[in-house]
Amino acid sequence: MDKFIIEGGRRLVGAVRISGSKNAALAIIPSVLLAPGVFRLRNTPNIRDIWTMSRLLGAMGAHCELNGSELFVDSNGVNSFEAPYEHVKKMRASINVLGPLVARFGRAKVSLPGGCAFGPRPIDLHLKGLEKLGAEIGIENGYIIANAQRLRGARIHFDISSVGATENILSAAVLADGVTTITNAAIEPEVSALAKMLVKMGAKISGIGTATLEIEGVKELHAVEEENLPDRIEAATFLIAAAITQGKIVLENVNPYHLTAVIAKMEEAGCEFDVTGPNISMELNQPPKPIDATTAPYPGFPTDVQAQWVALMLTAQGSCRATDTIYPTRFHHVPELLRLGAHIEVADNTAIIHGGRPLSGASVMSSDLRASASLILAALAAQGRSEILRVYHLDRGYENIEKKLEQLGASIQRVKTEDF
Repeated sequence: MDKFIIEGGRRLVGAVRISGSKNAALAIIPSVLLAPGVFRLRNTPNIRDIWTMSRLLGAMGAHCELNGSELFVDSNGVNSFEAPYEHVKKMRASINVLGPLVARFGRAKVSLPGGCAFGPRPIDLHLKGLEKLGAEIGIENGYIIANAQRLRGARIHFDISSVGATENILSAAVLADGVTTITNAAIEPEVSALAKMLVKMGAKISGIGTATLEIEGVKELHAVEEENLPDRIEAATFLIAAAITQGKIVLENVNPYHLTAVIAKMEEAGCEFDVTGPNISMELNQPPKPIDATTAPYPGFPTDVQAQWVALMLTAQGSCRATDTIYPTRFHHVPELLRLGAHIEVADNTAIIHGGRPLSGASVMSSDLRASASLILAALAAQGRSEILRVYHLDRGYENIEKKLEQLGASIQRVKTEDF
C-alpha cells in the first residue's frame, strides 16, 4: 500500500503533458472484441484501470501488451465469452464488453458490476437496449447471461442520457441486421471517440457527436490503429491544481473544446487563460472568487470535476455551492476535507463551501478516484504536511500524478505504508 506525503504552500509553475483519456480508452478497448486481428491503440494511459481491462481481455483469450503509451491487442485468440467477477468488481467499465460479445459471438456471461463509493449506477438501460436489439437477457448467480442468434436493428430511446449504455448499445448495433436509431444518446467526447473508431473498423454510423445516432449494421469489422483522446478530467485537475496554489501552468496535448465548461467557471473565478492549438495556459495570482457550480451531462460542468472544484472553492473569499445532479451522493471527499480545516456543509445533493479559512496539513483517506484528487489539491494549498492514504484509487485514473506535480514545483512523495 502506498501513500503520498505532501508539504503544502508551494506555488505550482511550469508545463505538463496530459495523458490519454482513461474514459475514452475504457470505451474503445472492448470494441476490439468485435473483430479478429491486431489493434494498435496509441496515447493509452498507463494506469491501473487499463491494466484491469487488459487482464479481462486476456482472460477471454486476447493478448494485450502495453508499451509506453501504445496498447497492442491481438483479438484473434478470443475463445471465452465470460467477464468474471474478479475483474468486473475492480472496475465498472468492464460491463462494456457485454455489447461486443453478444454482437459478434451471440452470447456473453458478464458479472453484475457492484456499486461504488458515491452510489450505485444501475445498468437497466444497457440490458433494455440489448433486449430491444433481440438479445435474451437473464440474471443468474450474479451474472448477466445474454444470448442472440443475430441482433437486429431497433429504435432505442434512453430515458436518461447514459454514457455507458450508449457505448454498449452502439457497439452491439454495428453488427446487427438492419438499422438502429438511438435517441437521447450521450454526446460526451468519449462516446464520439468510440463511434469514430467503429467507423474506422468498417461500421456505418451517422449523427456522431449528437444525441441521435443512426447505425446501419454491417456483416463484419476489421482491426485498426487508433489515436486516443487527451484526458479532459486530468487536464481540469491540473488546471485547478495550479489555481489552488495561485500558480501558472501550461497544459500540453489537450483539446480545449472538451474543457469549455471548466474553463468558463475558472474564468468566472478570476483565472486568466490563453489557448493556442493543443496547449492551454492558465494563471491565477490571487484567491479565486466564490463561484457556484452545478454538474450536468456534457457539455456541462463534469461530475468528475465536482470534488476538485469543491477543493478550489475552499481558497475563495466567501461562500458558494457545488451541486451534483449526476451522482447526488458524491460527496465522500467532504469529511476528509474537513480534517484539513475546511468548512463545508452538505444538504441533499449540494455542498455549501465556506471558503477563506486557512487549511492545515493532516492525514486523510481516499475513497474514490476523483475524491482522491480533491484531497491532493487541498493538501497542496494547506500549510504543513499532509498524508494521503489509499492512493491506489488515484492510480486507477492518473498516470504518474506525483511526478507531474513534482515537475511543477510541488513537494510530494510516494512512500510505502502499512496504513490501510
